Amino acid sequence: MLVDVREQNEFDEVHAEGAQLIALSEFEGRAAELPRDRELVMICRSGARSARAGQYLLDQGYSRVVNLAGGTLAWVDAGLPSVRGG
Repeated sequence: MLVDVREQNEFDEVHAEGAQLIALSEFEGRAAELPRDRELVMICRSGARSARAGQYLLDQGYSRVVNLAGGTLAWVDAGLPSVRGG
């Protein structure tokens, strides 16, 4: 499951196709919505915010959490499926 932790306006600009938005600003309050039985791939613009969100999940007992290196910038640069515009 791909989880984008950027803010809504950033997500609306461009995001990885299929990503679910849970903004970092509301992440702690919504983290329980995430399944514990699936791998969670955290993504943001470049990787810093998603690393913080991923570490929070690990601290909460989630075990299958990874940070997408390079974030959305790298995703788009690689030509992976993306959605532009709201």
